[in-house]
Amino acid sequence: MRAIITGVGHFVPDRKLTNKDLEQMVDTSDEWITTRTGIKERRILEKDKGTSYMGVKAAKMVLEQRGISADELDLILVSTATPDMMFPSTAALIQKELKATNCWGFDLSAGCAGFVCALATASQFIETGKYKKIMVIGADKMSSIVNYEDRNTCVLFGDAAGAVLLEPSNTDDLGIEDFLLYLDGSGDKSLYMAGGGSLMPATLETVDNQMHYLYQDGKTVFKFAVTNMADVSKKILEKNRLSGEDIKLFIPHQANLRIIDAAAKKMKINRDQFVINIENYGNTTTATIPLAMSEAYQEGRMQKGDWIVLSTFGAGYTWGSLLFKWAID
Repeated sequence: MRAIITGVGHFVPDRKLTNKDLEQMVDTSDEWITTRTGIKERRILEKDKGTSYMGVKAAKMVLEQRGISADELDLILVSTATPDMMFPSTAALIQKELKATNCWGFDLSAGCAGFVCALATASQFIETGKYKKIMVIGADKMSSIVNYEDRNTCVLFGDAAGAVLLEPSNTDDLGIEDFLLYLDGSGDKSLYMAGGGSLMPATLETVDNQMHYLYQDGKTVFKFAVTNMADVSKKILEKNRLSGEDIKLFIPHQANLRIIDAAAKKMKINRDQFVINIENYGNTTTATIPLAMSEAYQEGRMQKGDWIVLSTFGAGYTWGSLLFKWAID
């Protein structure tokens, strides 16, 4: 029994933060940002709303598209690096708002790679026959942990959510075929947020030292991401005896356009096979892949039976790839 995606949706806030806006906030320029990242604008959620708000919106879009009610869900799995609070889980808050009375849920933390990890995890619950309907959500309010005085990071990130519904397939010709996931904890000093956890709980000192903002060693992360996103995608194709020509779409994590272009060149795959929307949203962390998938579906870029490859990279370091056949008509 395979897990298939039977619905996909997303949510982005209305407010746009453009490169021109950032020129008024930090020492940067539209040309500098565009050349180095490919980003033109990003979306910013209101200060009085949390990640769960966006997750609910994305999930409702999926439920409406699929024509089912929330009480039919068996499990809600949320990937996020910016939960509303340490506990309860963001999944619990989303479950409450959706009134999904017959399911349980939990959060999964794997940085930008979280959605692919969550999708792989959820697929196992389907394949065992334990559950029939699982909502997988990737959502992040990155504006809540970005230092808008740091021009190296504030230009990169935005807020968004994406979601998919997983169900069992009646055929082995569709659905999730394979996934490869990796972890290298030696990357812990290259991409992290020091304050707020049990090691360094919030104090006046941690706040004064700006330890509740994310930190990224951009050059180190860039090099690691380019190599490993391309390598893991090539590996999953070779393992399943496929080539780039067999794949309809590659949907990579939208961290930086230069990373995507470098990975495409390394893989010798046509750029028009890649789904790229970073120009409009920036890096929305764990939401990038489901957001891109949702837009690609709405644009008619995926047909039933098409091979799709997801490729991701995030803090940890965590990286991986997931291969599946699109199942929605």
